[in-house]
Amino acid sequence: MKTYHVITFGCQMNERDSETIAGMLEDMGYVYTEDPKSADAVVLNTCSVRENADKRFFGVLGQLKNPHEARPGMMVCVCGCMMQQQHIIDQLKAKYSWVDLAFGTHNLASFPELFKNASSEKKHIIDIWQEGRAISEGLPAARAYDFKAYVNIMQGCNNFCSYCIVPYTRGRERSRRPEAVLSELRQLAASGCKEVMLLGQNVNSYGRARSVEGSYCAETDEPHLDFAGLLREADKIEGIERIRFMTSHPKDLSDDLIDCFRDLKHLCRQIHLPVQSGSTKVLKEMNRVYDREKYLSLVRKLREACPEIAISTDIIVGFPGETEEDFQDTLSLVEEVRYDSAFTFIYSVRQGTPAAERKDQVPEEVKHERFNRLIDAIHRIQEEKAEQYRDAELYVLTEGFSRTDDTMLTGHTESGRVVDFPGDPSLIGKMVKVRITKPQTFSLYGEVIGQEA
Repeated sequence: MKTYHVITFGCQMNERDSETIAGMLEDMGYVYTEDPKSADAVVLNTCSVRENADKRFFGVLGQLKNPHEARPGMMVCVCGCMMQQQHIIDQLKAKYSWVDLAFGTHNLASFPELFKNASSEKKHIIDIWQEGRAISEGLPAARAYDFKAYVNIMQGCNNFCSYCIVPYTRGRERSRRPEAVLSELRQLAASGCKEVMLLGQNVNSYGRARSVEGSYCAETDEPHLDFAGLLREADKIEGIERIRFMTSHPKDLSDDLIDCFRDLKHLCRQIHLPVQSGSTKVLKEMNRVYDREKYLSLVRKLREACPEIAISTDIIVGFPGETEEDFQDTLSLVEEVRYDSAFTFIYSVRQGTPAAERKDQVPEEVKHERFNRLIDAIHRIQEEKAEQYRDAELYVLTEGFSRTDDTMLTGHTESGRVVDFPGDPSLIGKMVKVRITKPQTFSLYGEVIGQEA
């Protein structure tokens, strides 16, 4: 049998797309192998959000040159967000002749046909659509787990933050019809899936606009479900024990959605709410369409509705024009909110975005110095919050072996905390009750004291 390997860079949506690519390859008769250099087909699913992802992609792609030359039948394919940028395509054509197929984010459903053509005709194919269309339904998927799953509910973004390339690579917002999403959730529940994460570049704006013919619009289409309404319907599905979602834009976080954290039985008391900066001036220049006080008011509302909610965030350090005063605003916001976790990034120029054209780029040494101060503050708060879990008894969905200790099992609490604990591999995929014995900054350690029926 022929073998395949898919390498994924970037976000959860890319991971979900890679499951579809894997499913398509398996439908074509390929079987998975862990070694990309020995695979008959290798697919690199790219991310363009950060400069580091670009460098990693080209580094991995370079490693495939010799295996491809040694095995003429080997297929090397690249796809994803980077392919939507013309300068990347130009670079591939000029320097990476061993790439057999390149396609973008909008024509994922065409992959089997493109792959067969490139393979049978022994020619290089580059097929990039510049505009997105309605989301294709019924595509196969080789899911990474059977007890938890990613579920796309929409694609694209209409926000055009001045630093972000995503609207240019993923296109305008397109929402799936509610019945398609709910049907997928019911099928997952019937197959034993316990936890789902609903995905979108901005899930809060689900169904708000019909940017593309065939996409769902809650205002005009039946049923009239916005994101909060979709969550309420998902909460009714028997078998799904946990519901999460990513990512939530503050400008579209409604009171109704906030109330869901109070009202819904299966919605995890956790939200990822990217702030990006604590400075109102910087937020305006980022085109985030909210200010510091609006963001803080949302945090207060969330904690009033659900006092135990865990809040995580994204923060960018060194956006063009950021002053020390602006950075101090970010530090003070971090101290006020006291995030449970935070993804922190040093601003990197993304060709094609408004921020890339600015002349007031912050010097690299200043960005790194501020980044280190921010990390220190976040880690201190995380350590203090972790200590509150000592002796707590928490339910953990066992997901596999720990990345740091393969003699330990690992999983997540409802609030998203990583917990490592000793146990039999038969617990993988099951919900267990764990007493926390050793809280640490990034993970908790505990012992199993029970198992959910």
